[in-house]
Amino acid sequence: MIPADHPRYRSLVARERLTECVKKGIVSMEGLAAHGRGEAFDYFLGERTTKSAFLAERTAAALLLSARHPVISVNGNTAALAAHQIAALQKASGAMVEVNLFHRTEERVHQIEDLLRSAGADVFSGPAERLLPLSHDRAWCRREGIFSADVILVPLEDGDRCEALVGMGKTVIAIDLNPLSRTSRRATLTIVDELTRALPAITDACGDTTSVERRMLLTSLDNNYLLSEAIGEMTKRLAHALD
Repeated sequence: MIPADHPRYRSLVARERLTECVKKGIVSMEGLAAHGRGEAFDYFLGERTTKSAFLAERTAAALLLSARHPVISVNGNTAALAAHQIAALQKASGAMVEVNLFHRTEERVHQIEDLLRSAGADVFSGPAERLLPLSHDRAWCRREGIFSADVILVPLEDGDRCEALVGMGKTVIAIDLNPLSRTSRRATLTIVDELTRALPAITDACGDTTSVERRMLLTSLDNNYLLSEAIGEMTKRLAHALD
């Protein structure tokens, strides 16, 4: 039992949850390494939502709300850590939810879909096809889902699919704590924030942004600026740590 007053309480709870989901087959072993890498970058941010991340989250809401066919793409780590937040964002944004996996088996897909449904999400499922220009199993998706989407939110993404989706003319919103990753640099909009902080912030913004603010956010979207600000925040914290 992790005591609630432990200084690393949220981090330890997340690790316990991921470990539990590995045992159930929801999260792959590789997903544990990916989580640890992201957590290291969160230390550099001070485990907080920065001003640039907050701006990115409100811009993400504007993109989802202005989309013709928005989709939230979910992998094992995202479902394990944030199933309820995904369900809440779906309700606020009207986006479709679809499971897409690198380490794909039909059993894992069904387990993750069941987890999301138990949290209240309306998951788009059914037969998948190899529709994306990729040599691995992330190429499998639904024709009426990810393949047809104009705006896709891809939490905890891998860079080659992000690049492929952008190459197909789609607007890609990434949540990635590493501002130097290929995903961060290739996405249309990158939110450099921790998943369970970012998703509720996007959900809140879906409810309280005005049409005027949404137009302003979309007009001023500059992902290079957002990444530069995130790197600057990390650099300042590292510099202070050495003082």
